[in-house]
Amino acid sequence: MSKQALWKWLILILLTAFSLALIYPPGEKIRLGLDLRGGTSFTVEITASNVEAQLRSDPDLKEATDAEIARRVPLEVKKMQEQVLEIIRNRVDAMGLSEPVIYPEKDNRVVVQIPGLKEEQREQAAKTIKKAAYLEFSMVHDENDKLVEKLFARGLSPEGYKIVSEENRGRSRHFYKRDLKPGEKDVVDENFRARMETFQAPTGFRFLLMEEKVGAQKLYIPYFARKVSELKGDSLKSAGIEYDQMSRPYVTLKFNKKGSVRFADITSKYAPGGIKNPNPEGRRYLAIVMDGKLYSAPYIKTAIFGGEAVIEGDFSMQEAQELAIVLRSGSLPVPVEIVWTVSVDPTLGKESIRSGTTAALYGSIAVAAFMIAYYLMTGVIANIGLLFNLILLPLGLMVTAGFLGLFAGSSMMSSSAIALPVLTLPGIAGIALTLGMAVDANVLINERIREELRAGKRLVTAVEAGYERAFLTIFDSNMTTVIAAVILFFFGTGAIRGFGITLAAGIVVSMYSSVVVTRMVFDFVVARTNLQTLHMLTFFKVTAIDFLARRKLAVSLSLVVIIGTWAFIGVRGFRDKALVLGTDFTGGSSITFAFNQKQPEDKIRAAIEARGVRDVNIQYQKAMEMSAEYLQVRTGFGAGDKAKAAVSETFASAGYHVIGEDSLGPQIGGEVMLKAVYALTIALLLMIVYISWRFEFAFAIGGIVALFHDVLMAAGLYCLCGRQINMTIVAALLTIIGYSINDTIVIFDRIRENVKLMRDKNFIEICNLSINQTLSRTILTSFATALSVLMLFFFGGGAINDFALIMIFGMISGTYSTVFIATPVMIWFKSKQKEHPAVAAKA
Repeated sequence: MSKQALWKWLILILLTAFSLALIYPPGEKIRLGLDLRGGTSFTVEITASNVEAQLRSDPDLKEATDAEIARRVPLEVKKMQEQVLEIIRNRVDAMGLSEPVIYPEKDNRVVVQIPGLKEEQREQAAKTIKKAAYLEFSMVHDENDKLVEKLFARGLSPEGYKIVSEENRGRSRHFYKRDLKPGEKDVVDENFRARMETFQAPTGFRFLLMEEKVGAQKLYIPYFARKVSELKGDSLKSAGIEYDQMSRPYVTLKFNKKGSVRFADITSKYAPGGIKNPNPEGRRYLAIVMDGKLYSAPYIKTAIFGGEAVIEGDFSMQEAQELAIVLRSGSLPVPVEIVWTVSVDPTLGKESIRSGTTAALYGSIAVAAFMIAYYLMTGVIANIGLLFNLILLPLGLMVTAGFLGLFAGSSMMSSSAIALPVLTLPGIAGIALTLGMAVDANVLINERIREELRAGKRLVTAVEAGYERAFLTIFDSNMTTVIAAVILFFFGTGAIRGFGITLAAGIVVSMYSSVVVTRMVFDFVVARTNLQTLHMLTFFKVTAIDFLARRKLAVSLSLVVIIGTWAFIGVRGFRDKALVLGTDFTGGSSITFAFNQKQPEDKIRAAIEARGVRDVNIQYQKAMEMSAEYLQVRTGFGAGDKAKAAVSETFASAGYHVIGEDSLGPQIGGEVMLKAVYALTIALLLMIVYISWRFEFAFAIGGIVALFHDVLMAAGLYCLCGRQINMTIVAALLTIIGYSINDTIVIFDRIRENVKLMRDKNFIEICNLSINQTLSRTILTSFATALSVLMLFFFGGGAINDFALIMIFGMISGTYSTVFIATPVMIWFKSKQKEHPAVAAKA
């Protein structure tokens, strides 16, 4: 084995080990999204109108013009987003809910994902999230240091904590540290805090702990603060960060008129030498507490007049920012609205995991069996590549998610840089789909090798030529799919982003596994055996069909189907747009019920309408593999609670209970629709640019017309089946775009190659020949991918079932348009440009 080959194998071994380490043990390393583990997601919005009203009520801005106020609103909204984020994080932590995910979205929203939240907890969580923060300044006990020393000397610890001694800044100090039992989570809820506040506390005081990081540890310092606060958060006007001469950050405070008077009184009394602190060397601390949590306890150096003060300390930049945000949070309470709620019952999540993994497993088995049956030994090598595609996928997911997250601040990534993105139900679909699409590269290589062997070349030469000639086609076709995946990531939300990451990672990994890994295996087998040729089945002989002669008939058939289906969509949507568009686009509430005894739809409708709810859409759903049937009720936004109560209470004896809920405000629905349009438009424009660069502009026009054809055809047939278009379906349409152009580029690449070789033929003859030469590859790839998609359709359930259905229509349309639409349009456009029919394409 050569040194170069040895390095390739060593690199593969290292990549494999690292990828497997990312998912082992699976229970700890694989993080599931809410759609798989169950839970609730709230999207909280800071409305610009509330911020504007607050600015107009500010005395310092009473002379500001409307234009000046308008300019300040976006900046204030962004600033308030940080405050709301901190408030909500503190609130959710206080509820004792484990593993919440809280992150900003856009400039005016905060997303709160709480796994495992039960139905009865959702309403309380929503109220807690919307509740205004409570900031207070309380004096610390005058003998606090002595009281704390006694606690440590007597070995006394509050519930759930233990005493530790740490070397810090050259001296030994005592701290409290969480004392958790094996498997116990670090949760501090309101009841826990209430019990802790009484720990060894003198009358009129409460025991509080302030977090301090010592190295990599979270340790806590105790303080005894007064129960009655000296100053409330509404007295604080602003808080910020500045730097001293040594570039060390410190926090600045500015009080309003009333707060300035009160703060001056407090500091003058408790400063060294003051009435309440006569000792010139005495230190009195002022605790800064929000919602019962101690954030800082600076000591009062001197009397402060004028309403402005600073908090100094050995702060890191992050610590100073966090304290400033806490202070601003209390001084600027912002009314917020929950504009999007998504709830999934854990049982439904388990059902989704089962159906999704079943679909992925069956799809993998079907594809692997097909490759072995058709390509024999070459199929075995291709399956080795597919196996490494699955093994290396975790590494690809980590790298792809990290890279894309740098540009978008994605929430799909963990706080750790070396971690997998959150796995969602569309993500499972993406894994199954990329496996089917990864077959494309193997089919291209195998068919190229077959052609070289037919030309009489030796096996070694045929393998080398097959890989070299297939590489550019594989690269170009996969790049267009990656474009679609990246657009999905940047314009999608939540689970759709997860699908975009999975699709992009799968394509990148399949490039390596198909082009590099299988070549390594081929070289190893050829070098160590007497193999002289490769035997493969041949279902498709060399054809000579005049496809282009039938282009007018094909175009006419497409127009009939597209116009007919979209006329149906128009009539149906005009009657009720909710029949065509999901709540993702229209806004509204979608509630999923499980039940023991099925009730007639008319009875359910009557019960809901009796509560004053109109325009109700009621539908029973059952995927082919699901063990249970579900009821879905859709209403306008804000009417979901009434519909939920009507069904749950009226049919309680029949066991109706909520297992899923999606409530979306109309404004968000409009934004999601706009995002979908942007995503499709940008994807098409980028593909035009890429194809024009790699081929010619005429080729780009042919490919894009075929893409429009496929999108319109797939969406039309999908809606004809009575299904609704939502963001998941937009993800499917973008996938269809990537898949379809992938197929088209294979033919375009062969045309480009043949134009250089066949100077004696006219351009139409070359195009017909190229379609015939790639026909077997087109059919085989479509069949292999169809195996994966059919498994998703029959075993995927829920959103995956919808996704698979439109993918089936898209694949059929894509295969058809590759032959009958893309190339004829390209030829027509070239004729309009009056170019010579045999213009050499770009390399």
